[in-house]
Amino acid sequence: MTNQVLPAFLSVWHNQYLYAIAFIVISLLLLLPRSSDKTAIIKNCLIFSSTALICAVASFIGYLLNLSLAARILNEIAVILIGILTIRMVGLSLFRVLLPKLSIKPPRILEDIMLVLAYIAWGMVRMSEAGVNLSGLITTSAVITGIIAFSMQDTLGNILGGLALQLDKSINIGDWIETDTVRGKVIEVHWRHTAVRTRNGEVIVVPNSMLMKAKVTIVGGEQVPQWRRWVYFSLSNTIPPQRVINSVDKALHQTEIPLVSQIPRPQCVLMDFKDGLCVYAVRYWLTDAQIDDPTDGTMRVHIFAALQRHGLSLAAPTFAINMTDSLERENRLHDVELASREKTLAQMDLFAMLSDEERTYLAKTLTYAPFAKGDIITRQGDIAHWLYVLIAGEVDIWYEVNEHDRKLLTTLNSGRVFGEMGLMTGEPRRATVIAKTDVECYRIDKQSFEFIIHSRPALADEFARILTERNEQLVAVKQAEAPNHDRQQHERLLDSIKRFFRLS
Repeated sequence: MTNQVLPAFLSVWHNQYLYAIAFIVISLLLLLPRSSDKTAIIKNCLIFSSTALICAVASFIGYLLNLSLAARILNEIAVILIGILTIRMVGLSLFRVLLPKLSIKPPRILEDIMLVLAYIAWGMVRMSEAGVNLSGLITTSAVITGIIAFSMQDTLGNILGGLALQLDKSINIGDWIETDTVRGKVIEVHWRHTAVRTRNGEVIVVPNSMLMKAKVTIVGGEQVPQWRRWVYFSLSNTIPPQRVINSVDKALHQTEIPLVSQIPRPQCVLMDFKDGLCVYAVRYWLTDAQIDDPTDGTMRVHIFAALQRHGLSLAAPTFAINMTDSLERENRLHDVELASREKTLAQMDLFAMLSDEERTYLAKTLTYAPFAKGDIITRQGDIAHWLYVLIAGEVDIWYEVNEHDRKLLTTLNSGRVFGEMGLMTGEPRRATVIAKTDVECYRIDKQSFEFIIHSRPALADEFARILTERNEQLVAVKQAEAPNHDRQQHERLLDSIKRFFRLS
């Protein structure tokens, strides 16, 4: 038995094991610091190496017991396992460490194919070493390969499709795609299929051959950073289209809507004349394809508010039947609304000195003006001869220091007035007002106020006093110091009011 130990050991031990072990250790040192699946790599190494070691030990025992056939088989299994492990570790190091360092990032499926080919080549080498006639085997297997290829043509089509998709990078992980039946985000590209996660959270498995045959639209991802969307609405054809387009464009250009690109800007377009209506669409560029419906909804809110501010309403369906209430009920509702407006004006110091008749007249001329959250209601430096009465919501008052810097002066809630300087003196806006929440306002124009101040010119002095106080408060907020009453400022504002309203 002692004389058999050395020959048995020499039959099991191969000098190539030293090279294999060296390659495996070097590959582990390269892979582990840079790999996210360290546990899987170590686990696979332990499984293959332990199995190879067991086979080698069993082969050694087989040689000692003169079980030559079993010993040779176990020895060959150990050699094959060590070879597969070496090929795998070297291949992973090459594709995941060395090539990326050279700024070469081959697709994952190419890595898999190259490893499989290497495994096949290693198997053929071992078969040749064992004395198998490979030429005869290849000739015989050609027929078998043809039969297998014919029966697995769909599977092969999927594999080749997956390889083509990754090699030409036409579809990448993270892209948002649309086909006739699938819409979602690509999360994985495998040998046989591509996994797509829909907006509902479902994962759809699409055969790669189907993606190769179908028309695939990429709507988001590195190749498509912005996606143009359309929001449609209709108005009566009695309204001049240019008025609608200008109103909507101005509102959207002055508003920063999340996920809506400003380059290019949203644009309102007249799309069609249909059934007595003008069909419009706002086209805008979306920067995140996943948030499509919510952003469309936000865009509709801003469009609706812009139309209401300009006294425009969406068209009713052409088949709608309009039911009219009795004249008595309409008058009653009108009186309730008018009384509410008069009460709102009476509670504000700017209109407290007006008589009941003057407030009633003013209340009748108010224009309802809603704004959506984020809308710029007035911009610093603009000329606008009207003021706003805030009846619901909150607005922020910003002082524009320069083009890129602005300072929050204050926040106004319902029951406050802003823009009075533009109405009374015609001066440019002194601050920018942005809707902090969805807000509702009444707008008072110069034409509405002109009749009152002409009928009682003495009101100009009282308005000048109130404007002086408000102007000093604004300056105090800007400069963080107490207001300083200035008689000259009062006189200047009074003179501006008289000139603006052409009072003698």
